Amino acid sequence: MPPPPERREYSRSKLNFPVEIYLEGSAFPYRGATADISLHGCYIETIFPLAVGTNLELKLQVNGTLLVLATVATCDPQVGNGLKFTRMLPEDIEELCKILEAAERASAKKEAADTNPASKDHD
Repeated sequence: MPPPPERREYSRSKLNFPVEIYLEGSAFPYRGATADISLHGCYIETIFPLAVGTNLELKLQVNGTLLVLATVATCDPQVGNGLKFTRMLPEDIEELCKILEAAERASAKKEAADTNPASKDHD
């Protein structure tokens, strides 16, 4: 049986960034980390996931702090949440683009090195 089709419009990079999650009416943030991220969403691993449709504010700690408004798109009990970004400042979008492009270049470079036998050490 073939795998289900990819639902995401943009691929995600396996990048781990600290994140603070602020819920409406809560005085203190939840803290966690991204498991993967794209320009339009991320996955947060947590044993206490939030309900689908929950709106929240994120502070992503990437080369500085990026502020993001997001909505919970998926809920995996005792695993985490898929989040869809709903609003970001233009400068934060630009910074995230740079980070994702750098990660993609590094991944492509590693993949090329892994598939090129001439680049491997020989005994």
